[in-house]
Amino acid sequence: MSRVLHLIVCGAGPAERVADMIDLARQDGWDTYCIVTAAAVEHFVDLDELRKISGHQVRTTYRVEGDESVPPADAVIVAPATYNTINKWAAGAADNYALSQLAELTGAGVRIVAVPFVNQALAANAVFLRSVESLREAGVRVLFGPGEFEPHPPRTGGSALASFPWSLALLAAA
Repeated sequence: MSRVLHLIVCGAGPAERVADMIDLARQDGWDTYCIVTAAAVEHFVDLDELRKISGHQVRTTYRVEGDESVPPADAVIVAPATYNTINKWAAGAADNYALSQLAELTGAGVRIVAVPFVNQALAANAVFLRSVESLREAGVRVLFGPGEFEPHPPRTGGSALASFPWSLALLAAA
């Protein structure tokens, strides 16, 4: 029986390569259910393609009649996690489906791994640093720092896509 992974995808460059994560997860015995933010859909993710790759309906909002139900998560990976999502999540905001799920799963003690994708200027912001620390204190494994996700200079995110640590996130979720 495979393990259930909830993959929460936010609107940042690595979202274009989320299929890489799903393939890695499948090879490692995970059944992946995707939750995608509005910004990710608008700029980076093709929902039909993601459904084909994952084998499941992709959630962008709350379930309505006829939607596939999502089984409970054995683990959650939030990747790429944007500056906005990290800060709102740490502040307890639940103003969209992804944040609502993160608030609930954090409170339930489910294993959660977050991989930010921010530039050096955003990463140096005191609010962001406090948010990362707050999430860590809540039990979230935030892959941020040396040997994990290391921020890139502003306006160079495209050059950082190939080194986004999908496999490290999967390892931390196991």
